[in-house]
Amino acid sequence: MEIKPTESELEILQVIWKEGQCSVRDVHEELAKNKDAGYTTTLKLMQIMHDKGLVERDTTAKTHLYKAVITRGQAQQTALDKIISTVFKGSTSDLVIQALGNHRASKDEIDAIKNYLQQFEDKD
Repeated sequence: MEIKPTESELEILQVIWKEGQCSVRDVHEELAKNKDAGYTTTLKLMQIMHDKGLVERDTTAKTHLYKAVITRGQAQQTALDKIISTVFKGSTSDLVIQALGNHRASKDEIDAIKNYLQQFEDKD
């Protein structure tokens, strides 16, 4: 089963990935710094995320703590696969060209990209 977090779920996951585990209040307070969201909305989203298998919940204490089940890498891969297949019609090169053409990469980023591509050239 492929897990596909929504944009709101990804915002919550960002907080949990950063902290390791969080209560609903922890997540809500972090999100409230940049967005107007009610506590009950955050609670409901985290309950849905638990039902979907995105997070697990430790209920041994009075305050339930949530921990991510899906890794940042898995979420990135799922989102990227969706973008490549829908927006770029399966073309990875079009995605890379668009990304590099619209966003200025630092010298370190360009060097990292070159080193990564070199691995593929060395295999041929």
